[in-house]
Amino acid sequence: MSKYTTNQEESQCLPNLLGLTRPEEIAEAEFEGFLSAEIVLTESLTPTTRFNGEYIRNIHRLALKELYAFAGKYRTVNMSKGGFLFPAALFIPQSMQTFEDEILNKLPDHYPDKKALIQDIAVVHGELLFIHPFREGNGRTARILANLMARKQGYEGLRFDKIKFREYVIAVQRVSEKNYLPMQRIIETIF
Repeated sequence: MSKYTTNQEESQCLPNLLGLTRPEEIAEAEFEGFLSAEIVLTESLTPTTRFNGEYIRNIHRLALKELYAFAGKYRTVNMSKGGFLFPAALFIPQSMQTFEDEILNKLPDHYPDKKALIQDIAVVHGELLFIHPFREGNGRTARILANLMARKQGYEGLRFDKIKFREYVIAVQRVSEKNYLPMQRIIETIF
């Protein structure tokens, strides 16, 4: 048996605190949790809000605390999707600390222009998706964070519904090479 979860394993229902067994029930509970978390975090957003590892865990915790015991906790299982292996679970805490030290802690409270903001959203979004720190809900957590970064600067949330999925996946894979340009192009398109 592989030490990485597969797409087939991902499609099965994760054990949850509500005892839900139907995928559509779980999807609805997850949707409601992420929607609620985004509303709460948007309402509490200030010009000096700092985005760091704890803030990201809090997004995840707020969204999924009613559903999963692992809400707000880094994953302890290795994962892959579509043949792409995410960084090993063993390295998640260090990867997230490096992400915080080298990227998140350097984010300014105010941006001189939209272009600089888009560049930072692309880097933060891409790195968080590449690290894939949680067992479930990584994309939604990263999208909420991107929206909060934009809203902190007075802009509306991003139009993630306009993303072409294949381009998005390729952009995340390019992040492994520290090539943020494909993700930047996507963020520019949906801004």
